[in-house]
Amino acid sequence: MDQPSLPPENRKPTILCVDDEPSILSALRRLFRAHGFQVLAAESGQAGLAILEQETVDLVISDMRMPEMDGVVFLEHVRQRWPDILRLLLTGYADITSIMGAINRGEIYRYIAKPWDDNDIILIVQGALERSALEKEKKRLEALVLQQNEELQTINASLEVKVEARTAELKQSNTALSGANDRLKNNLITSIKIFTALIELRNPKLAGHSRKVADLSRRMAQALNLENKQAQDLFVAGLLHAIGKVGFDDELMGTPVASMTPRQLEAYRQHPARAEQLLMPLAELKTAVELIGAQLERHDGSGYPKGIAGRKIPMGARILALASDFTSLQAGILEPRQLSAAQAHAMLLQQRGHHYDPDVVDALTSLLGPLSKDLEQSPVPGTKSVTSGDLVEGMVLSRDLLSPSGMLLLTAGHVLDDAVIRKIISFERSIAWKLSAEVRPHPTAPLNSTYEK
Repeated sequence: MDQPSLPPENRKPTILCVDDEPSILSALRRLFRAHGFQVLAAESGQAGLAILEQETVDLVISDMRMPEMDGVVFLEHVRQRWPDILRLLLTGYADITSIMGAINRGEIYRYIAKPWDDNDIILIVQGALERSALEKEKKRLEALVLQQNEELQTINASLEVKVEARTAELKQSNTALSGANDRLKNNLITSIKIFTALIELRNPKLAGHSRKVADLSRRMAQALNLENKQAQDLFVAGLLHAIGKVGFDDELMGTPVASMTPRQLEAYRQHPARAEQLLMPLAELKTAVELIGAQLERHDGSGYPKGIAGRKIPMGARILALASDFTSLQAGILEPRQLSAAQAHAMLLQQRGHHYDPDVVDALTSLLGPLSKDLEQSPVPGTKSVTSGDLVEGMVLSRDLLSPSGMLLLTAGHVLDDAVIRKIISFERSIAWKLSAEVRPHPTAPLNSTYEK
C-alpha cells in the first residue's frame, strides 16, 4: 500500500513513534503533541507497519533495539513500501555497525542518541519535515514542467497547421465583419436621410435641403483635397446640420432668417447647440457633431456661439457654413425671396474674407463654373438614367431617388424589386410627374438588355 505523497495543507504533521518501552513512547508523545504534532505510537515493528497501512504518516521515529524486528529491519520495510515517509533512528547504544546498517538499508534521515535533548529533537523533526516538504514541492514542479514540456511539444508539432487554420478563419471572419460594417454604415446613412426628410416635411422650402448641403459640402471637401474620412464626416454633418431645428415652432420654421425678430433670431442661433445635445449619445458621429456645432461661426469672429475666427474654426465647419448658406439662399430660407445660383454666389462673394473663408469661397466658385450655374451631379461611371417604365427587377439605385419637391423616396444602393417598381409607378401617377432614376446593374447579375440600351 502506497503512502499519499502530499498531506493536505490544513492537516497537522503526523509522527509515528516505535519503541518497545512504554515510558519512552509516553515521553515522545507528550513532547511532540506540545509542539502541535499528531502522534501515533507502536510498541513493535510489526505494530508500526500495521499502523502505516491504515494511517497517513509524515515521519517515523524508531528505536534501534527492539525484540522480533529491530529498528534497521523496520525502517528498511518502511523505505521499501513508503519511501516518502521520513525515517529517524533512536538509539541508546554507541553501535556504529548498527547505525551504518540503518543508514544503508533504511536510508534514515538522522539518528538521535538517548537520552535526547527536547529542543534538539524538536529542531531535528521540524527540519526534516521542512526538507521533506521542499523535496515534495520540487518533485511536483519537476512533474509539472515535464508535463508542460510534453504539451508544448505537442502544440509545436501542430502549431503551423493550427495557425494556418486560424488565419483562414480570421480572414473569413474579417470579410464577414467588413461586410456587416459596410451594411451598418449604409443603414446609418439611410436612417439619417430618412430622419432629415421627416424634419423637412414641416416646411416645403426645406425639401431636399439637407441632402443638397451634404452633397455640396462633400464636393467642396474634395476640391480642397481633404481626406476621404473628413469628406465623409462633412457629408454626414450636412445631412444633420438642421436637426436642431426640430424644436422650432411653425412660425419660426417658416420665417426667413433676414425677417426674424430679435427674439426669433436668438432662438434660431441655438439650433447648432441643440443638435449637439441631440446627437451626443452617438459616439461614432462625434466629428460630424463638432462641425454642426460650429456651423454659425464666421471667418471674422462675428459668429455664434463662441465667436472664434479664421483657422480656429474647423475646416469642415467653414465648408458647411458656406454650403448651407448657398443652398439656403436659393431655397428662400435666409432671404424672403429665392435667389438663383448666380445671385446666391454673388452675395456670398461679397462676404469673402468676412463671413466666409476665402479658400472655401474659391472652391465653391471653381465648382460653379464661369456662369455660376446650378451644381449638376455628373453621372457615376457605369450607371444609366432611366424612366420608371425602364426599371427592371435587380437594378440598383446609384443615387437617391427624390420627388420633384426634393423629398427622399429611396436611398442610393437600394435593390429594386417588382413591388418597389410598382410603388414608384403608382407614386409617379399620383403626382402626374415623370421620375428619373440613375441605376446600375446588380453586381451578381448580368447586364440587363434594357440597361444596355
